[in-house]
Amino acid sequence: MKYEEFDILQEHNVNHQQIHWFPGHMMKTLRLMEKEVKNVDVVIVLLDSRIPYSSQNPEIEQIIKNKNRIYILNKQDLADPEITAKWIKYFRDKGTGAIALNSKTGKNFGTVRAQIEKELKDLLERRQSRGIEGAKIRAMLCGIPNVGKSTFINGFAGQQRAKAADKPGVTRGKQWITVDNFELLDMPGVLWRKFENNNVASNLAFIGSIKDDILDIETLAMSLIDQLKKIYPDMLMERYKLTESDLEMDNYDILRKIARKRGMLLPGNEENTERAAIMLCDEFRASKLGRITLERPEDYV
Repeated sequence: MKYEEFDILQEHNVNHQQIHWFPGHMMKTLRLMEKEVKNVDVVIVLLDSRIPYSSQNPEIEQIIKNKNRIYILNKQDLADPEITAKWIKYFRDKGTGAIALNSKTGKNFGTVRAQIEKELKDLLERRQSRGIEGAKIRAMLCGIPNVGKSTFINGFAGQQRAKAADKPGVTRGKQWITVDNFELLDMPGVLWRKFENNNVASNLAFIGSIKDDILDIETLAMSLIDQLKKIYPDMLMERYKLTESDLEMDNYDILRKIARKRGMLLPGNEENTERAAIMLCDEFRASKLGRITLERPEDYV
């Protein structure tokens, strides 16, 4: 397996860390998208509602720029609803369709289908005028790893059609799925070769789109603490019984405090910061701190 490099530069309490992550199958996926995008009517791009900007792969955006597209802000149940509404407006103001969704519930997929048909109104009218209105709508489904594509397909189809799991890298090859008058082309999740923006890389790691086993989990947890104490300090304090003065401490000391509060101690009464880091990241991903969105659309206008 071939890898290309990108850096996640963490500047909170630890030295810069270099991470290698671009499996060969992701390059194959990008090439496959370039080929298949010519054969579809619309592209459905799944984003994570907690990081709508960071979960847009610029290489995918370049490939699909001339196609009708719809952005699905998935996992909306984990995100701040007020910020999600702002993101929906952000995308619609740019002239693209956008819908917030929780794919796991299997609800609101009628809205998704209606939005697709709205985006393809002109195409469908041309087909009708030519007497070929029965032709199926071909849609390419794409996104980064761990954004919930397989769960989306299962909800869209109303049954288990694709393998789903709460971890990146489950779907490895393209697959066509027929649902009523739709044909969905499911593409494997793909990251990009190099992150120019360190915040984007960190955000992807926070939600689990980059596998934890190639990361320094304590570095990741300290970066997450740094983010949370800036934008959701009350949630951080409430969940881990911290005080305002605690949040003024160094991020590593905050992690130590969380470990001690949760009784995560090693022999010699030393805090088990690795265990606390794993717990913090897992609880963020499971929305146990509350519904959190790490990005605001006004920062990307």
